[in-house]
Amino acid sequence: MGFGYFVMEEKESGQFVGQIGFQDLHRDLTPSLIGTMEAGWTLHPTAHGKGYASEAAAAVFQWAEENFSGQRITCIIAPENIPSLKIAAKMRMHEFARSTYHGKPVIMMERHL
Repeated sequence: MGFGYFVMEEKESGQFVGQIGFQDLHRDLTPSLIGTMEAGWTLHPTAHGKGYASEAAAAVFQWAEENFSGQRITCIIAPENIPSLKIAAKMRMHEFARSTYHGKPVIMMERHL
């Protein structure tokens, strides 16, 4: 597919702090995300609030713009995950639907490159 996940490391220490990238998971979800580049990021709790996710998201979204122009980027985020919603907004993603995944509510967001 030409995309996947990147490891995030702290510059000073080289310690693993998380991962970020794009995937095509074929989730059983309505509306479907199949065929989109589904963005995702996870950080180790010790890395929260340090700007790592924002910095990494800016880099991978720029990479995606350069390599996948015209593609649709999507993501799902739990409504209570305010930090991730803020990251998605910084990446110019906007809500297009609400759904449930594994019985829990999710906000579905998108952006066209």
